[in-house]
Amino acid sequence: MSFTKPVNQIPRRSVEGNEGTWVKSFNPPKESPPTPELLEPTNPVPAFIASTVAGATNLLPNTIRPHLMHGTELKMWDGRELNFFLIGDNDIPDAFDGTFPGPTIRVPRGVVFHATVEGHGQAPHTIHWHGIEPTAMNDGVGHTSMEIGDYTYQWQPNHIGSYFYHCHRNTIQHFDFGLYGFLIVEPPDAYDPSDGKNVGGYPRRTAANLSNFPKFPGFIGGNLESGDPHAMTVPYDVEALWVIDDIDSVWRDQAEHAHQTFPEHGDRPGVNDEFHTNDRGNEEFFSFHDYNPDYFVVTGVNFPGRVGSTVSIRPGLTIPASLNSGVAGMQISVNARRNQNILIRLLCGAYTKIKVTFPVDVVVIAVDGRSLGVPPFGRYNHPYTVPAGTPIEMSTAQRCDVLMRFDRPISSYAQVEYRHHLSDAFLLNGRIPIVIK
Repeated sequence: MSFTKPVNQIPRRSVEGNEGTWVKSFNPPKESPPTPELLEPTNPVPAFIASTVAGATNLLPNTIRPHLMHGTELKMWDGRELNFFLIGDNDIPDAFDGTFPGPTIRVPRGVVFHATVEGHGQAPHTIHWHGIEPTAMNDGVGHTSMEIGDYTYQWQPNHIGSYFYHCHRNTIQHFDFGLYGFLIVEPPDAYDPSDGKNVGGYPRRTAANLSNFPKFPGFIGGNLESGDPHAMTVPYDVEALWVIDDIDSVWRDQAEHAHQTFPEHGDRPGVNDEFHTNDRGNEEFFSFHDYNPDYFVVTGVNFPGRVGSTVSIRPGLTIPASLNSGVAGMQISVNARRNQNILIRLLCGAYTKIKVTFPVDVVVIAVDGRSLGVPPFGRYNHPYTVPAGTPIEMSTAQRCDVLMRFDRPISSYAQVEYRHHLSDAFLLNGRIPIVIK
């Protein structure tokens, strides 16, 4: 690349002879390197899915088989169809053609996780395991690892909590167009039926330090090094997943496929590349600098209203077990009973400013996959109460886990307020039902 000022010039440097390393963004790779130091996978979840989800398979033992991307048209609340890029799963019929968001991946802490991933379409792709800390080759960050091709990602989760996975190649476009899904790390015995628990249902447990919150029964303290899989965890009876997202339909029109913004290299890559081949020849290289969303969703469900409105999704919305690693009953709209521990996992997939406001007090137990007050971070943070009516502000890629519990019936809404990322102008207020019977 070059940048010129009146008094100096920075010349462009050719990458001739190093195309395999530096010009992967121009054309999809035909192959990927082998996974370094490949271990035997020990993840029990794929086998559980195959045994409980109709038609599911587990052709590579202890391994999931996602694929990116399935370009498809999805219908919005007003009937308009918009282009999306989707993550599918070769082993799950309901997810084969891709879903928005991608299927939720659940993994017990400490297992050796393998995902053998295929890339499709006209552009390179990766999977970045956001918040996990694998080796560089398995981190899935474009340019610093590699683009698939096909590749077996390998890592071992060390912290129970809420994460997510997404394409990290041409990230601004691919993430916004739907190449992402939720990732949950559970206690080591979450899929072990030997103690008689129903591994595909509730109650389940998550990491927390609730020493100062006795209102949540079942909390176990202890020492993480004791070998107790439930040390520093709390049970929950109801789980909801809120993936908050926004969509700019103009982006969908201007960048209609995943290769739209990639240049084509000339006979001297890095020197005479052509940036306008893919923009219909109008010399207006589309670089995603102007973002004005006009559709708003939570976990793939449309808030059915135009900019400036206040609208609600309907009650009783749940996530099928086939799209939740075989676990049935995960909710979007919250429907619970009195004296149940309710866990809501928040993920901000929006590019706008987000404020989430609950009608009741909630306790924040984790942020960005790390449980507050749980060693080795217990000296530096702690869970805290967010009073009713006080907004929780979120930005892109942030996660926040909250617990709530009530001894009385409630019929109300949580509010998700979208505001423009530059002007702070109000865009939409989306309401999510919370019903406690």
